[in-house]
Formats: sequence, structure tokens, C-alpha cells
Amino acid sequence: MKEITELIRKDFLLELRQRYAINGILLYVFSTIFVVQLCFGRVIDDKTWVALFWIILLFAAFNAVSKSFIQENSSRRLYYYMIASPVSVILSKMVYNAFLMVLLGSLSLLLYTVFMGFPAFDMRLFIPAFLLGSIGIAAALTMVSAIASRSGNNAALMAILGFPVVLPLLLILVKASQTALNGPVDDLKILSMLASVLLIDTVVLILAVILFPYLWRD
Repeated sequence: MKEITELIRKDFLLELRQRYAINGILLYVFSTIFVVQLCFGRVIDDKTWVALFWIILLFAAFNAVSKSFIQENSSRRLYYYMIASPVSVILSKMVYNAFLMVLLGSLSLLLYTVFMGFPAFDMRLFIPAFLLGSIGIAAALTMVSAIASRSGNNAALMAILGFPVVLPLLLILVKASQTALNGPVDDLKILSMLASVLLIDTVVLILAVILFPYLWRD
């Protein structure tokens, strides 16, 4: 636990020193939402609102999480290999990226609401699905970033592997958001959809813990 805490602290300090990275992501989100507002105004139906929101959040996630391992050079990776276990490394990256995605997603939702309005969702389903979805997307893309960092063409491999990995989760999140549009949702259906998202998050976490040590050893 101490290793994970220190590695998260290290990532946070690096982010503060390289503020251009997070500022660039925020600029991307703002400019994308602004262009959407210029094209559509505030006159879009609720399903289009949902589709555009998750598209914006997905590409913001790629920009935010892709640098997790790709920015680490071989010397730094060797140093981490000597002082920390691979499980601590991958868990610290996932926790940090999950926090970053929740923060980035919340800011995106706030900006998107200001420019495009906010439909009448059943918040008991939409908010937990949004939070669990942000965490799941961050965790999945963190593992993909680890794989892509071992390739010579990092950006291309990140895009090729990342979308198929997050697609099942994205489909469930879109379906949950559209279901939340239809007024009050039955409690059993809410639990079923949230359990589906949580199950995917858990599978991603377990696979990362099992597979990452083999990737790390190489």
C-alpha cells in the first residue's frame, strides 16, 4: 500500500510540473464542446446529447491516459522495476488515471451542460454509471497504454487496441444513459445496469493484476 501511495504521489507531482499536458486536454475538451455548440446550438434531442457527450469523453480519455506509460523512458522503467512490484505500478497508474478521468469527466459534464443544457435524467442511474464508466475507461486504457509503450509505434497501437477494449463498456454506458432519459427507472434495472458496468471494471482490474507482471518483466 505504501508503494502504491508513493507512486500515485509521484504521478501527481509530475503532472504539476508538466501542467501543459492537462491544460492541453482541458483546451481540447473546451474547444470540442464549443464547436459542437456552434454547429448545433442548444437545439438537439436528448439521444444526440448522450451520443456527443460520450464521444467527447472517450477522446478526452485517450488524450489523458495514453501518456501513462508512453511518457516513461526505459531508464525510468528500469528504476521502477528495481524499487516497486509490478502490481503496485499498475494499480497506482489505474488509481491515478481513474481520479484524473473522474475529474476531467466532471469538468466536461459541467462545460457541456453550460453550452448544451442538461436533459431530465434519472440521476440515480446516470451519475453512478458516469462515475463507474469513467473509472472503467481509465483502467482499460491504462493497460492498453502499458502494452503500447512496448511498441515502436505507440500512438497508432494505442488507438488500434484502445477502441475495441473500451467498446463493450461504452455500449453499456450509452444504453444506461439512454435508459435514464426515459424518466424514473425501476430499481432492479438500475442495479442490473450498474452491476454490468462494475463487472467490466472488475474484470479489467483482475486481468491487469494478472497480466501486467509478465509485460513488466519483459
